[in-house]
Amino acid sequence: MKYISLLFFSFYVSFATAQQLTIVSDVQSPRAQFGAEKISEAAKTKGYKVIFADKVPKKSKDKVIVIGEKGTDFWKKNTAKFTLDESQLTKKEGFQISTQKSIIFIEGFDASGALYGALELADVIKKENKLPAEISKNDSPEMVLRGTCIGMQKTTYLEGRGVYEYPYTPESFPWFYDKALWIKYLDMMVENRMNSLYLWNGHPFASLVKLKEYPFAVEVSDETFKKNEEVFQFLTEEANKRGIWVIQMFYNIILSKPFADHYNLKTQERERVITPLIADYTQKSITAFIEKYPNVGLLVCLGEAMNTVEDDVNWFTKTILPGVQDGLKALGKTEEPPIILRSHDTDAPAVMAKALPLYKNLYTMSKYTGESLTTYTPGGPWGETHKQLSSLGSIHIENVHILANLEPFRYGSPDFIQKTVKAMHTIHGANALHLYPQASYWDWPYTADKTKTGERLLEMDRDWIWYQAWARYAWDSKRDRTQEISYWDAQLATKYGTDVESAKNILEAYEQIGEIAPKTLRKFGITEGNRQTLLLGMFESQLVNPAKWRVYPGFHESCGPPGELLQEYARKEWNHEAHSGEIPTQLISEIVQHGKIAVAAIDKAAPKVTKDKEEFNRLKNDVYCYNAFANCFSEKVKAAMLVLRFSYSNDIADLDQAVPHLERALTYYEELVKLTKDTYWYANSMQTAQRRIPIGGDDGNNKTWEELLPHYERELANFKRNLVLLKEAKDGKIKPKAITPWKTAQVTMLSPQAVSYAVKEGTKVYGTDISELIKVAPELKNLKGISLIEDQQNTEGTTLKFKNDKAVKLVVGYFNSDQKRFLFPPSLETNAAGNERGEAEVILANAMNLKDLPRINIHTYTFKAGENELNLGKGRVLILGFIDANQKIETRDVGFIGADEKEAVDWLFY
Repeated sequence: MKYISLLFFSFYVSFATAQQLTIVSDVQSPRAQFGAEKISEAAKTKGYKVIFADKVPKKSKDKVIVIGEKGTDFWKKNTAKFTLDESQLTKKEGFQISTQKSIIFIEGFDASGALYGALELADVIKKENKLPAEISKNDSPEMVLRGTCIGMQKTTYLEGRGVYEYPYTPESFPWFYDKALWIKYLDMMVENRMNSLYLWNGHPFASLVKLKEYPFAVEVSDETFKKNEEVFQFLTEEANKRGIWVIQMFYNIILSKPFADHYNLKTQERERVITPLIADYTQKSITAFIEKYPNVGLLVCLGEAMNTVEDDVNWFTKTILPGVQDGLKALGKTEEPPIILRSHDTDAPAVMAKALPLYKNLYTMSKYTGESLTTYTPGGPWGETHKQLSSLGSIHIENVHILANLEPFRYGSPDFIQKTVKAMHTIHGANALHLYPQASYWDWPYTADKTKTGERLLEMDRDWIWYQAWARYAWDSKRDRTQEISYWDAQLATKYGTDVESAKNILEAYEQIGEIAPKTLRKFGITEGNRQTLLLGMFESQLVNPAKWRVYPGFHESCGPPGELLQEYARKEWNHEAHSGEIPTQLISEIVQHGKIAVAAIDKAAPKVTKDKEEFNRLKNDVYCYNAFANCFSEKVKAAMLVLRFSYSNDIADLDQAVPHLERALTYYEELVKLTKDTYWYANSMQTAQRRIPIGGDDGNNKTWEELLPHYERELANFKRNLVLLKEAKDGKIKPKAITPWKTAQVTMLSPQAVSYAVKEGTKVYGTDISELIKVAPELKNLKGISLIEDQQNTEGTTLKFKNDKAVKLVVGYFNSDQKRFLFPPSLETNAAGNERGEAEVILANAMNLKDLPRINIHTYTFKAGENELNLGKGRVLILGFIDANQKIETRDVGFIGADEKEAVDWLFY
C-alpha cells in the first residue's frame, strides 16, 4: 500500500509539473482536427499535457497553438486581436506558421494547407524535442496533385473474365477489407504530403453501387456489397481527414458481367459501338457513385475498349460528364470533383476541346516515359504529346507507370528521381504526379521477396524510399543537391543504424544501380511497356533483329537522349562513319561500372549496419543482382555487335569472337539465378500472356531467372551448332531446312459469303495489279484466303463469323506500314486484351511481298471449336485462311525484304 501511494504521488507530481499546451482548431474541419491530433501526439511524447479547444483562451500562461484556414469565420474570430501578414499565403495547400505573444498560429490557404502546417510543426517538435519558442515558416507545394495508385487487379485473370475484370470481393482482395492496412497506407501518404489516391479497376461501379433500373448488374453478393459500402465510406472519410482525394479509375467501355449476360453482350470488345442502353447504364452508375461517396474523383481511360476518337469524345461529353453532374445535382453540391482524362490510346486534345466548356475541374494524364523509368531527358513524339496537353490550360499529370524495367529489385535513386521531376516541369510542362508502386503492382500490397519465415513483405514498407523521394520532389523539385545528399544520408543512417559515412555508401549504391535499368532499356529494349520484363534479360535474336518483335513506335526517340541503336551502330562501324549521342559501347561500359561501384559501396557499408539487418541484406543482394545483370547484358551486347558485323563482313571469325562473350553472359546469368532462387518468387507481377519478351508468360510461366536459364543455354547451343554448320558449308551458307506448308483446317463461313483465293505467287488479293503476290512463304502455300473489299475494310472494318468443329488458327496478314489505311497489328502497349487469342506475336516476319504494297507479317488467332466471331478495326488487312491449331509451327523471319536492306541474322540462334 505504501508503495502504491508513493507511485501515485510521483505520477501526480510529474503530471502537475507537465507544461500545458492548448491546441485550438476548427471542429468543422476534419483536416485541421487531424493536424491537431498529430501535434498532440508529438507534444505528449515530449512531456506536454495537451487540451483541445475551439477558441483561444482569454488569459493563459500556457502554450497555445491555433490551427485554421484563411478567411473562415473560425480563423477571423480567433485572430481578431492579432495582426498577421497573409501576403505570402497565396497558393493552394500553402501554409504559414508564425508566433505572437507566445501563441503559434498555423494558417492554411485552405483546409489542406492548415493540415500541412500542423504536420510541419509536429515534425519540428519531434526534431527539437520541444515546442519552439519562436517560429516563422511558410511553404506550399509545386505540384497540384501528388498521388499514388493501387491496382484493384490481379496477377492472373479470373475464371471466365477478361483483362481488368476484377469485382471487389474478399476472395480476390482480402487486404481491401483491412482497415488497419488502409490507415497505415494513408498515414504513409500524408507523411509524404500526398493528396490523391487512385484505385485502378476495369469496372468498379457494379461492386460499389446498386441501380434501381438495373438491379441485376451488381457483381457481388449482398453480404460483400455491404462490406464494400462500409470500406469505401471508411476509406473516403479517412482520406478526407488527411487531405487526400480518392480517385476511382475505370476503363471504357467495360460492362458488369451480370449486365452483359442479361442483355447478351460482351463485357468488353475493342470495336464496341455505343448504344443508348450501354450509355444509360454507365451514366447512371457514375451518378450513383458520385452521389454516394464523399471526396471522390474519377480517372477515365477512354482507350483500350473503345472504337473511334469520335466515340471517345461522345462517350466522355455525353455519358461520363453528365453522370458526374447528375450526381452533384442530387447532392446539392456545386464543387466539381476532379476528373482526369488519361491520354492513353485516345486523342486527348480533341476530347478536351469538347469537354472543357462543359466541366472546369478537368485534368489530363499521360505516362511519363511509358511503362518504364528510362530517363530524365525525355523528348520525341511522346514528349510532344505531354507538351500539347500541358498547354491546354488545365493541369497535366505525369503518370510514372508500371515500371516494367525495375521489377522486382529495389530502386531508390533520389538523384535520378529529382532530375526526373524537374524534367516533368521544365520539358513536359506538367504540374502533377501520379505514382505507381515501384514493383509488384499486380500483387499489391505484397512484394516479390521470399523471406526466411515465409512472411510476405508489404510493398509500402520495402519501397519507403521510392515514395519518399517522389513525394519530396513533387513538393519541391528545386532543392539544393548538396543539401539533398546530406538529407538522404541522415535518412539512411537512421534507417540502418549506421554512421554518416556508411550511409553515404548506401546512398551511393542506390544512385549507381539506379542508372542500370534505365540506360539498358532505353537503347536496347523492344518496348517500354509491360510486355517486356527487362531484368529477366533478352535473347540475342531480339538484340540483333528487334523489328521482328515489333519495336513500339516512338519508344527510343521519346525515352532517352539522342543516340544510336545497335543496328545503326553496326552499320556506321562497318562504313567507318562518325558516331553520335549515346552509343551501345558507351552504355554497356557505363552499366558495368555502375554495378561495380555499387557493389563496392554496399560492401563497405555492411559492417556498420546495426538496425534492420535483414532488410539491409535484401538490399545488398539486390545490388549484387543488378551487378550480375549488368555484366550479363554487357556480354550479350558485345556478342550482338559481332553478329551484326558478320552480316556485313560474312567473316566467320566475327562469329567465333562472339562465342566467349555469350559463354560469359551465361555464367553471369547463372550467378543471377543463384542470387534470386531463394530471394524472389518472381520477376514480373503480371503473369499472363501479355508478357512476351524475352519469352511468353502464358499461364504464369517464365517468371523467374531459373525458368529462363534453359532457354538461354539452348540459345548458346543453337548458335554453336549453326556456327559449325556454317564452317562445314562449302559456299559459306547453311542449307535451309525443308519447310513444310501448314496443315489447313476446314471451317464453315457464316459471313461474309466471300470468294476464296489461293495464297500463291500471281494471285491479286484485292483484284488489282498492285496487290499481286510476288513472294509467299512456303508455310502459307496451301492456304485459301478470303476476298475482301478494300474500301469496305477502310470504312467498316473486317468482321468474320464462322463455325469450326475443332480448334483452329486464323492466319492474318498485317501490312508492315504505319499508314492509317492499313490496319495496325495488335499492340499490347495500347490494348491489354491484344493477345487473348495469341495474336500479338509476329509468327512469320517479312513473309509475303506484294507488287506495290507494303510487305506482310503473319499473325495467328486461335479459336476453340464452336461458332466464333472476330471483329477487326478499320484498315486493310489480309485474311489468309485457317490452319489446324494443334500442329507445331515455328516462328521465323522469312526474309522477303528490299534490295537495299540487310538480311536478318537472328536465324543463327534458332
